Amino acid sequence: MLEKLLVIEEKYNEITNALARPEVLSNAQEYQRYSKERADLDSIFEKIQEYKKLLTDLEGAEELVKSGDGDLRELAQEELEELKKRRPVLEDELKLMLLPRDPRDERNVILEIRAGTGGEEAALFGASLFRMYSKYAESKKWRIEVIDSNPTGLGGLKEIVANITGKGAYSRLKYESGVHRVQRVPVTEASGRIHTSAATVAVLPEAEEVDIRIEEKDLRIDTFCSSGAGGQSVNTTYSAVRITHVPTGMVVQCQDERSQLKNREKALKVLRSRLLELEIEKKEKERAMDRKTQVGSGDRSERIRTYNYPQNRVTDHRIGLTLHKLEQVLEGNMDEIIDALNTHYQAERLKEL
Repeated sequence: MLEKLLVIEEKYNEITNALARPEVLSNAQEYQRYSKERADLDSIFEKIQEYKKLLTDLEGAEELVKSGDGDLRELAQEELEELKKRRPVLEDELKLMLLPRDPRDERNVILEIRAGTGGEEAALFGASLFRMYSKYAESKKWRIEVIDSNPTGLGGLKEIVANITGKGAYSRLKYESGVHRVQRVPVTEASGRIHTSAATVAVLPEAEEVDIRIEEKDLRIDTFCSSGAGGQSVNTTYSAVRITHVPTGMVVQCQDERSQLKNREKALKVLRSRLLELEIEKKEKERAMDRKTQVGSGDRSERIRTYNYPQNRVTDHRIGLTLHKLEQVLEGNMDEIIDALNTHYQAERLKEL
């Protein structure tokens, strides 16, 4: 680990020196490139300096314990104990920072929510989940744009596909994929019994054209008139687009825009992201053949979280986290859950290393 830290420190100093050179200062593109490189290393460089200081302080305290006497030795011993406790904590923090970054972390997101078992109640829960993610996106200053939706007459959502654009969107939302379960008394239930229903959430990193090449010959494109809830006509022109990827049978549609061209672009964006996810899952399964756990595989078959209304409780089953603040979570206050998930999966990756 020390060798890696020294290499990073050396690189940071080289970039800092480069930023002071006249030829870099006068070239806006070069200056921006070097500045970004240094910004990416800022936090780990600061942590390295903190670690180096701790090692120096440890050495000094050990010397004082050996050579000091009376009160001085006692104070040095206390400091030494504190520094010894701090060292493994700091080393773990550095190890986490040295973990290879997921190259998709900074990408935008394609969010898909589908009502599962539970009929209208599941659709209403799907709408609640979409509102929760929308609120969370708003708190992060991300932009959320609906690509396609299938609303119900009571305000539920059988299905919704949206694009979330913003810094680090995928890194924060990537562990949200899975089956979300709700336990509550439905609005449609006269007897007041608690029902359980579910919705599935898929979080896909937005794919770029270089990631997935789609051949025009592999696509079947149909156009139709877009419609709203209950079949109400929204647009009398054939602006809505449905794209079928023939080799996989995957179907994507978009009817959010009035322009057929824009709907086509949005639908292709979703298709590209779904095909990329398919490729990633295939590779992940191959890599995980001999492993007991599939960290970050995004397996959507498992139930990941329960939202219990009567008990004001949210439980994430993967990490055993329970919060009695359901209302706040549904209002988009999700950082506590997301931070806990990130910490858990980082620790799992450390174990693998």
